[in-house]
Amino acid sequence: MPAAPARPATRPSVRPSVAVALRAIEGLLLGAGQRTARRNAWTAVLEDRRRAKARHEAEHVLEAVATRTPQAT
Repeated sequence: MPAAPARPATRPSVRPSVAVALRAIEGLLLGAGQRTARRNAWTAVLEDRRRAKARHEAEHVLEAVATRTPQAT
């Protein structure tokens, strides 16, 4: 594994967030391929949730249309 390029010795003015720290640790522990696979898996989970929500909303619309009584004109 190639060494990461050296960073300049500057003192950060803001304390890094937990997410940034976790990504840094992940970068040290996991290879680039594993990081990409995890990112892709999370993207797939989010897309599945989006489709499930759309399917659920469509079911409600279809049920509402099916149970609606005709209006007398």
